[in-house]
Amino acid sequence: MNYHDYYAKADRPVETCVVGTGGFGQSFLAQAQRAPLMNARIAVDLTAESAASGLRAAGIDPREIQVCESARDAKTAWERGDYIATQDLACVSDLPFDVVVEATGQPQAAARHSLIAVEAEKHLALVTKELDSVVGPGLTAMAAERGRIVTTVDGDQPSLLIGLATWAEVMGFHLVAAGKSSEYDFVFNPASRRLTSNDRSAENVDLEGHWTLGERDVGEILAARNNAIMGFPQRAVPDLCELMVVANATGLQPDRLDLHAPLARIHEVPTIFSHRADGGILADDRRLDVFHCLRKPDEISFAGGVFVVIRCDDPKSWDMLAQKGHIVSRTGANAMVFLPRHLLGLEAATSILDAAIHRTSGYGSDYQPRYDLIAVATEDLPAGRVLTMGGHHHTISGVTAEFRNGGPLTASAPAPFYLAADCRLRAPISKGQEIRMSDLELQEASDLMKLRREQDARFFSRRL
Repeated sequence: MNYHDYYAKADRPVETCVVGTGGFGQSFLAQAQRAPLMNARIAVDLTAESAASGLRAAGIDPREIQVCESARDAKTAWERGDYIATQDLACVSDLPFDVVVEATGQPQAAARHSLIAVEAEKHLALVTKELDSVVGPGLTAMAAERGRIVTTVDGDQPSLLIGLATWAEVMGFHLVAAGKSSEYDFVFNPASRRLTSNDRSAENVDLEGHWTLGERDVGEILAARNNAIMGFPQRAVPDLCELMVVANATGLQPDRLDLHAPLARIHEVPTIFSHRADGGILADDRRLDVFHCLRKPDEISFAGGVFVVIRCDDPKSWDMLAQKGHIVSRTGANAMVFLPRHLLGLEAATSILDAAIHRTSGYGSDYQPRYDLIAVATEDLPAGRVLTMGGHHHTISGVTAEFRNGGPLTASAPAPFYLAADCRLRAPISKGQEIRMSDLELQEASDLMKLRREQDARFFSRRL
């Protein structure tokens, strides 16, 4: 795409409202001040003051920021051309902006904000994958009935991977696998035998003998590496959540329900994510997975980027491309094409402009609840335990996530991970057991449950 085409089709800058001014929302607010076709004059956060703080951090003159507690205050500030900080999206929903950027990361709050956005006939850029994993397809269909777009957002891996994987198939490449690297590399110093990852470290880690793949059996070396890093987490709920969004948008599927998630060096990816017959770990084509980038301190990072593994159907072409530095598997059967980046809110403008100007969604036109991300106990959980979600990665202590085929939320159905979040257990759950809907004290009146029930009725009416 020639991005200058946006100028031809836009008669004014796209006006946005950012909900959630930490992390992604903060970087978007900062970048929106530089993007020539984008305005971000409204910030919403837990408190109006924290929203104002987000605007100040984005470089806005404090004299231009108005803290607004009512719709009347917000309307006055808008008409003056000021920036607006508020704690309630409902206070500003009647203003003439185009797109709500929902970036709170909190599924219950995001459900309320998304409903307000759709009912106010705004487009919605849905950064909160936690909500997306529970109700994304239904929310997208609901907005479409009102002539509005819900889109995933460039800068985050789901959008980037959907784009790369669909590009590969439109080009006619035979897609073997698609995925991403995890957010944090595993950095190994051979001289000190020290391994670090995400502020964790370990000494005397035995990786030297398992550093080079060579001609070794892939399963053997991955098992040895897994053994060497047993003290480090090797599955992350956010990775599963993001890939589930990709699966629902593309029809790609996991090779195993909790992903393989191998520890791999960058040049090994097309070898590892090959069919078993080609020496890899996959059972079939169009598989989704994640890898943990293993590197030395002076080696380049994958930077949480995304990749596809494609079959080298034209050996002469791929021999030439390998000579130019493209990464081909050790058998020559497959190659990796990748984007070693995800720039969070700094890259979000393209998706938002596509929604507002071109009326297109990053999910594409076939976004369905093919899968659910369900909650599984990793320890014995007593009745009465509140499944509190917290931390930077929005995890639940004692609970992990796995893929399951999508379906309606009957009493016996496994509970979606981010629907179970912050609910109380009615019954004890054994380690390794799925948490089912009947095991939870549900918040039936919540906007999240309302959206999920509507999604189930829309896509699974025959099974209810």
